[in-house]
Amino acid sequence: MKKLATRAVRKQKKSEKATWELRLYVAGQTAKSFQAFANLKRICEEHLGGRYQIEVVDLMKNPELAKGDQIFALPTLVRKLPEPVRKIIGDLSNTERVLVGLDLRPRA
Repeated sequence: MKKLATRAVRKQKKSEKATWELRLYVAGQTAKSFQAFANLKRICEEHLGGRYQIEVVDLMKNPELAKGDQIFALPTLVRKLPEPVRKIIGDLSNTERVLVGLDLRPRA
């Protein structure tokens, strides 16, 4: 039991130092797209303290990019790193849901 706890702590410390790679898929410059980006930026600043990169992919300009991450709804946030890949659909206004989805906070 103690070994599992030690591994979990090591994994957490490693991810705390890692740079998070996030990709936000949107459809044009809409109010919902801007809201999703603003919510994501706020969450990252509060919980990742500069250890993140956000790439915004506008599928109105590059629709072929949706296939790679299997995007079926917009906006969609994809956490590329740290692995495993995680996806969150919506405007990211529910901070608790986003934190759980990104594995920044354990499920209640």
